[in-house]
Amino acid sequence: MNTINFLEKYQKSTQRNYLQRVIEHDKAACASVATQWGQDYWDGDRCYGYGGYHYDGRWKAVAEDLIRHYGIQAHEKVLDIGCGKGFLLYEMQQLLPGLQVHGLDISHYGLRCAPQPVRSHLVEGNAVSLPWADQTFDFAFSINTFHNLRNFELKAALLEMQRVGKSDRKWLCIESFRNEREKVNLLYWQLTCRTFLDTEEWLWLCREYSYTGDLGFIFFE
Repeated sequence: MNTINFLEKYQKSTQRNYLQRVIEHDKAACASVATQWGQDYWDGDRCYGYGGYHYDGRWKAVAEDLIRHYGIQAHEKVLDIGCGKGFLLYEMQQLLPGLQVHGLDISHYGLRCAPQPVRSHLVEGNAVSLPWADQTFDFAFSINTFHNLRNFELKAALLEMQRVGKSDRKWLCIESFRNEREKVNLLYWQLTCRTFLDTEEWLWLCREYSYTGDLGFIFFE
């Protein structure tokens, strides 16, 4: 199990005011709206989530990095668990015409807003139960989704991600922390987290539940 963060260079370009997130709005009320995963979360006011999540090509560089690192080929099958609006899958398919992309997300609104070329390959559902047969995918990944599960759901989700993949070509990206400052910043900034674990706890959990892919951590420095 290797640790690699394909998002780090892009995340550091974003400036966040952690205290403002808590002081200016009723954080609990905002979180209640965000966890409905509807239009407010994706395209409503910034206090509820993304503040407008539209296709702008930002995921192309990440798609290139994933394809390069994992040697993904045009004839293979790829799964995104927690795909949101499917923008990353769309970029991967544009880079590799013929790539068979599939995605799952809990948000009906998000899936409905996906780019037309990939929309029919996305399904609504939960990471704890994936509607695909064993060893269906050549590469499976999940970005910023598993920390939104409750701790008693993580075993099922990790086992499911492991089950549907053909090999160790997997990447799981989650929000975490290495020290007290990053933990506090995560608590201030997050709206949808249910499981707050430091990096060692995530590593232990993945080993405990036999996940053999790679890990990526998002930190709030």
